[in-house]
Amino acid sequence: MATKASRAAARLMIAPSVILLLGWMIVPLSMTLYFSFLRYNLIMPGDNPFVGWENYYWFVTDPSFKAAMVNTLLLVGGVLFITVVGGTLFALLLDQPMWGQGIIRIMVISPFFVMPTVSGLVWKNMFMNPVNGIFGHLAKGMGFEPIDFFSEIPLLSIIGIVSWQWLPFATLILLTALQSLDSEQLEASEMDGASWISRFWFIMLPHLARAITVVVLIQTIFLLSIFAEILVTTNGGPGTATTNLTYLIYVSSLLQFDVGMGSAGGVIAIILANIVAIFLMRMIGKNLDA
Repeated sequence: MATKASRAAARLMIAPSVILLLGWMIVPLSMTLYFSFLRYNLIMPGDNPFVGWENYYWFVTDPSFKAAMVNTLLLVGGVLFITVVGGTLFALLLDQPMWGQGIIRIMVISPFFVMPTVSGLVWKNMFMNPVNGIFGHLAKGMGFEPIDFFSEIPLLSIIGIVSWQWLPFATLILLTALQSLDSEQLEASEMDGASWISRFWFIMLPHLARAITVVVLIQTIFLLSIFAEILVTTNGGPGTATTNLTYLIYVSSLLQFDVGMGSAGGVIAIILANIVAIFLMRMIGKNLDA
């Protein structure tokens, strides 16, 4: 009886938080779903007739939609590749004993705490500006023509900025996983004559597999909604070169004032994000059961 009473008391105490959380999610989602079925344009006030799936049709058939989907996949895939590979290398480096190890770890992790807007502006004006940027001055000093990053390689530049932000997160997770590895296994394999590459491939990498899966899951969920870096650097351009799905929704709802089509895009983005999350969660489940 005491156990049932304690469980009932626990449910009662967490009920307000659960109700608040559900309200926080369900109310905006319901409004978005409702607006997605209306012809609701702010520059044409008046009646907002029910149009069914029309907004979804126009959003999907928009010429920018295909480019936005491709850019979203390239952005997520590129950042994941750089952060997983780079995070593994940084984790291996930081796991070695060195002077000032604590300070170095703090410096490596610190970019993760910089706001995306600030990060985008710093990279745009201080590093990648072809006239006054550091990279431009270095190129001139070596006798090369400075690169206008956001005109010549815009999407790759966005991938670089976002990777710089998320690399500390991957490094921290992978370093934590690496430090949980039993050192006796490494010592035994070294005594048996295994090379460093063999120790990494057959011992360290399998041990890091679960941590890598977690990094991929968490980063993918957040990378699907990258927006601030694009807004303050390229505004989705040149053309649609850096327009991802999130930025396309912003253009539809806040620049073109088409709340109905923007809401339809938001619902599509939610569905795609949930499909990706479910797929990755199943991968994690299989990995944990292995």
